[in-house]
Amino acid sequence: MEELTFIFDYFKYPVIPVKFYYKDKETPIIDALLDSGGDFIVIPIPIARYLGLKLKKAGSVDTAGGTTVLFKATLSMTIGKRGKTVTYHNIQIHVSNRNDIPVLLGRHPIFEDYEIIFKKRDNQLILKLYQ
Repeated sequence: MEELTFIFDYFKYPVIPVKFYYKDKETPIIDALLDSGGDFIVIPIPIARYLGLKLKKAGSVDTAGGTTVLFKATLSMTIGKRGKTVTYHNIQIHVSNRNDIPVLLGRHPIFEDYEIIFKKRDNQLILKLYQ
């Protein structure tokens, strides 16, 4: 089995290119912030509306930016670009009712599937698939 490793540019922030899919809709490629302090994927409400996601209220949480209401939804997500991608089907994500946050990639599923290496000196963020 070929080892799957992604190498992304890492300048100011650790971002990973992602695309979200729901039914017949898909987003363009979005730079998502890798968030080691977050438990799950969080997207802002405008992306959820664009995709037409079915939202279920999940509760409120306190964040660095203040209290926010979260909803749960299920969609598919692809990480990577230019032919080297991995797709996660039917994953649960959270949707923030705020529109001023970036897409956040928390520990589930990325940190569970990949060893994550920050090479700031080389301006690289490396995701190496656990085998």
